[in-house]
Amino acid sequence: MSAMNKPEPVVRIGMNAPGRTLPGGRIGVLLVNLGTPDATDAASVRRYLKEFLSDARVIEDQGPVWKFVLNAIILPRRPRAKGKDYEKIWNRERNESPLKTITRSQAAKLRPATDAIDPAIVVDWGMRYGNPSLANRIEAMAKAGCERILLVPLYPQYAAATSATVCDAAFAALAKLRDQPALRVVPPYYDDKVYVEALAGSIEAELKRLPFKPDLILASFHGIPKSYADEGDPYPSHCYETVRLLRARLGLDENKLMLTFQSRFGRAEWLQPYTDKTVEALAQRGVKNLAVVMPGFSADCLETLEEIAVENAHIFKSNGGANFSAIPCLNDSDGGMAVISHLVLRELQGWI
Repeated sequence: MSAMNKPEPVVRIGMNAPGRTLPGGRIGVLLVNLGTPDATDAASVRRYLKEFLSDARVIEDQGPVWKFVLNAIILPRRPRAKGKDYEKIWNRERNESPLKTITRSQAAKLRPATDAIDPAIVVDWGMRYGNPSLANRIEAMAKAGCERILLVPLYPQYAAATSATVCDAAFAALAKLRDQPALRVVPPYYDDKVYVEALAGSIEAELKRLPFKPDLILASFHGIPKSYADEGDPYPSHCYETVRLLRARLGLDENKLMLTFQSRFGRAEWLQPYTDKTVEALAQRGVKNLAVVMPGFSADCLETLEEIAVENAHIFKSNGGANFSAIPCLNDSDGGMAVISHLVLRELQGWI
């Protein structure tokens, strides 16, 4: 992951960016990912978890029972353990999480594509939870003269708990501005040809680098409670379609490229099959070589670098598996940037 090993160029967002002024004012492009604590200590993780788990899109029932569980059980106990997990993957050079490092780099690497259209376009990045916040970056864009903002939620598959809550936060920020910029949102891109090709190319390249041949590949997506899907959230259908297209592109059937869901939380039923239980069962039935790809994550983060690459690797090997590989996310790779540039340039049509 090159973005974690060297400083990235600073993204220019100031008032004096070179180039002509676009008719109707400047345009801003804001990349958005989920978020991260500012540090690994318990207090920082607690602040992050409180913001995250207090979102009614994430935990829909924010009633008194949940508030008691959150404030009396989760927040006093969970932050220290999660902080230790973040410690395992923390980018110590920049003193930040890999998600923040990569998202910054994605914004910087997007800059040449927007410069080719007009150097006055503002490119920035933010986090739904934690810092830099969407409210902070939208306000900065407005002060920089942006009368139009393209919001880019970096979630290929739509879920109310991810994509919708980005829009909620963006409109809440706009509600505080007297002179509001116009807002356009990049739609989910779960079936976009450029995205699917980038995923397939990344998988093929990584498999060639492995010292073993996987018996099969798991495509692991972040889960959501089953009740959310039952209420009409399209997320599972988006995940299924991404994997269907990947299978067709890679020439694999459902026994060689399996879909699972990870990161469940609490006692409620979540989307199945569960990644950890599948990894355990595969090892117990004699699968020795396993690779896992995470197509729902645009950047490596705690859920990919620790939950999959560490926890699930341990599950696999402790149940009889031999070789395990977590295939990196698209990140700021050439393929990953091809996807982001493609989406941004497509959605800017009519504004430029």
